[in-house]
Amino acid sequence: MNIKRITRHLVMTHWQVNRTFPHQTLRAIEQAIKASETAHLGEIRFVVEGALDTAPLIREQSARERAIDVFAQLRIWDTEHNNGVLIYLLLADRDVEIVADRGIHAKAGSREWESICRKMETAFRQKNYEGGVVSGIQAVTQHLLKHYPAFGGGRNELPDKPVVL
Repeated sequence: MNIKRITRHLVMTHWQVNRTFPHQTLRAIEQAIKASETAHLGEIRFVVEGALDTAPLIREQSARERAIDVFAQLRIWDTEHNNGVLIYLLLADRDVEIVADRGIHAKAGSREWESICRKMETAFRQKNYEGGVVSGIQAVTQHLLKHYPAFGGGRNELPDKPVVL
């Protein structure tokens, strides 16, 4: 049991999440997703979660495991071309995870997603949350453009608005 991690999660407040991701930052992230999705057929969701609840902490749930849960709960897998992408931030751990549906994951691969996550985490260490997320969205966009370009536009299958848990 990692006491430091548990403490970080227990002291994380919703106020801290709102201060880190104020309304104007969430709006900028939403606009970046909207702009991205006009150019390709993929779907991008951004979720920030301040901290895990007690039960997952005691079970030592990783950020990756939680991201997969959120991917399923938000039905990001439920897209026509299996090309939904979740960018998940567990703020208490400062851990970014990208979960991509099987269609795009098979084409881009784990190494690419890991690289994007590490760049975002570097921006976050510098307190550049908006810039880090927007650059992450732009990097994901490059893969979606390459493999799922929009020909005459596609329908928006998932909401663009960021989710704060």
